[in-house]
Amino acid sequence: MGMEDDTRAFFVLIANSIALLLIWMIANILVGIYWNYAFFDGSPGWKNIVYYIVSLVAFGFLARHIIRKWKKYL
Repeated sequence: MGMEDDTRAFFVLIANSIALLLIWMIANILVGIYWNYAFFDGSPGWKNIVYYIVSLVAFGFLARHIIRKWKKYL
């Protein structure tokens, strides 16, 4: 029974990691491409700069969260 629990926990960890990355990517696509915050003509405006900063900070927190989850498992 122990081996099955470990395998299940490993696959849940993989699925959760993929799901979190997909949610981050979908949010960036929505805000960046659909709402046109990722594109700018000439020089970036303040909204473009805020979009990129928030996107990078959110990715940093996401990466830190996923790395901590994987370190607990491994």
